[in-house]
Amino acid sequence: MDRHPEVTRFVAGPWDDPIQHERFVRERISRNYGDGLGYWTIIAKDDPGRFLGWVMLVPHNEVGPDVEIGWRLNRAAWGKGYGSEAAGLMITYASRTQSIKRIVADIHPENLRSIRLAEKIGLRPITTIEDFGSQHRVYAVETEPLELGPKLGRSLQS
Repeated sequence: MDRHPEVTRFVAGPWDDPIQHERFVRERISRNYGDGLGYWTIIAKDDPGRFLGWVMLVPHNEVGPDVEIGWRLNRAAWGKGYGSEAAGLMITYASRTQSIKRIVADIHPENLRSIRLAEKIGLRPITTIEDFGSQHRVYAVETEPLELGPKLGRSLQS
């Protein structure tokens, strides 16, 4: 998945070096991010053996207090709703079981698919930052533990 140029177009990482890539992935998935945080695998409901991608909740910038949400899907899984379903469930999980107050996502401004997904699950742009040598927009949502329905959070205003 990470070696597909469209999948990692907006994400810095060791995608072209197999040894560094494996080390990077192993470190990311084995790290202790704190209770209730980390990476989750996205699989197809109709074929549990088919890996579609992952979704994550980790301390923003490795220290928090905000929690960063992120996602990456195989190119073949794009446009089918898997990402928004998984990310939306993570917003619900974070607010209802982890008492996380604010969830953020750092997104490259040209990554229109991720921007649409973030906005679909209730995140709104709040600022711009420099990240790995390029500008990224920070999207955020304040969670509300008991809110039900299609909007899973209350957007922050810039």
